Amino acid sequence: MVKVVFFDAAGTLFDTRQPAGSIYAQVARRHGVNVTDQEVNAAFRRVFHAAPGLAFGVGHSPQELRRLEKNWWRRLVEQTFSQLARFDDFDAYFEELFELFAKPETWSPAPDALDVLQALKRRNHISLGIISNFDARVYGILSAYGMLEYLDSVTISSEAGYAKPAPEIFRIALEKHSVAPNEALHVGDSPALDVQGASAVGIGAVLYDPRSQWRSAIPGAIGYVKSLQELLSLVEVTGQR
Repeated sequence: MVKVVFFDAAGTLFDTRQPAGSIYAQVARRHGVNVTDQEVNAAFRRVFHAAPGLAFGVGHSPQELRRLEKNWWRRLVEQTFSQLARFDDFDAYFEELFELFAKPETWSPAPDALDVLQALKRRNHISLGIISNFDARVYGILSAYGMLEYLDSVTISSEAGYAKPAPEIFRIALEKHSVAPNEALHVGDSPALDVQGASAVGIGAVLYDPRSQWRSAIPGAIGYVKSLQELLSLVEVTGQR
């Protein structure tokens, strides 16, 4: 029986209202840097996918983690613009950008995310959690959209010390719920981080694919959903395994 359903956060339960690179470019233009959305988007995607996971090992204090999180993003933003432009005051630009991505209005919840969390929570044998390569800003976003109250655990890479697809972050999340891997599902939008990461430790992996980007079978996925609402029937089926 499925006892816990884990969700990825950004890209699954919520996403940016605009591509992240477009937001970077718009704020840059306010700071006097003439760049296009297209060129910043391309640079951001390249740098983001090449970046190390947002994780720093274990044993850090909360205050130190906040500093490490912010420095991780600062390096990523610096690298995004390294071949594009120079700022008169990069510090001012980065501070505005970092705060902007902490604001709920920068993000948009998946259309059925809250309804699905509520429906799953009504099934008394199921608990809910987050497994995400995010930093502490995720708590404010989840809270603003009314999702946090339905979650029994939030496991983020910066606090866990490991980033998906590392098996450790999934095992840490499982331990919070005292469940075996075959009693859990994980839902996320990344074949590499979510599907392969979860399936490698024995968690049932469900690929969230609202734009039908992945038309061929993804190794390790036990199911595909175009909307989170479809997850409800999938949980019923997998709950019998």
